[in-house]
Amino acid sequence: MRMSVYIQPRAAKTQIAGMHDGAIKIRIAAPPVDAAANRALIEFIAARLGIAKRQVTIVSGHQSRRKILDIDGVTLPQLTAALSN
Repeated sequence: MRMSVYIQPRAAKTQIAGMHDGAIKIRIAAPPVDAAANRALIEFIAARLGIAKRQVTIVSGHQSRRKILDIDGVTLPQLTAALSN
């Protein structure tokens, strides 16, 4: 499953913040230095879905706020339920 996200690094708290231009907006507390925000994003998504971090991969946008994630072993209903809570 592929998912488009827009991240806002250096936020006060890591959380889902709605939608931004067709992508899920996620505020990340980590700074965008040494890939810390990318690692925090992967950990956050994996924790919300209850899956291992290795199942979440950034396909594109490693150095951009807009990213495409590849998530293995998750269906659309599971993804929708986990991200809407």
